[in-house]
Amino acid sequence: MDALFARLSPLAPYALAALRIMAGLLFLAHGTQKLFGFPPSNGPAPELLSLRGIGGVIEIATGALIALGLFTRPAAFLASGQMAVAYFLFHAPRGFYPAINGGDAAILFCFIFLYLVTAGPGALSLDGRRPRV
Repeated sequence: MDALFARLSPLAPYALAALRIMAGLLFLAHGTQKLFGFPPSNGPAPELLSLRGIGGVIEIATGALIALGLFTRPAAFLASGQMAVAYFLFHAPRGFYPAINGGDAAILFCFIFLYLVTAGPGALSLDGRRPRV
């Protein structure tokens, strides 16, 4: 079994890239749903300067940056913080259990993005193409 895992280890940066890209695209989709109604949602678009509106702007901007792997660490830090705030402001008051209060996605996004802050973007990122200073 160790031989199998040893053969998989070189693929870790690509697995990290797949996690980063998919999490970024899903986060972006949450923002477009809030601000533009795509994919279609049940409610109207929020006021741009409301908490939901600002959340949508953050989700679009950081989701795109994370998916592209551009400024990944600061974007992921901001997105992780947003999800922590969203959980405690909007989900936790509805009950203790995340599966019931609807906060399971917020928790997952928060910790995936926190992981990206520490691990970096992985392979296939624009950060990897930027010159080091």
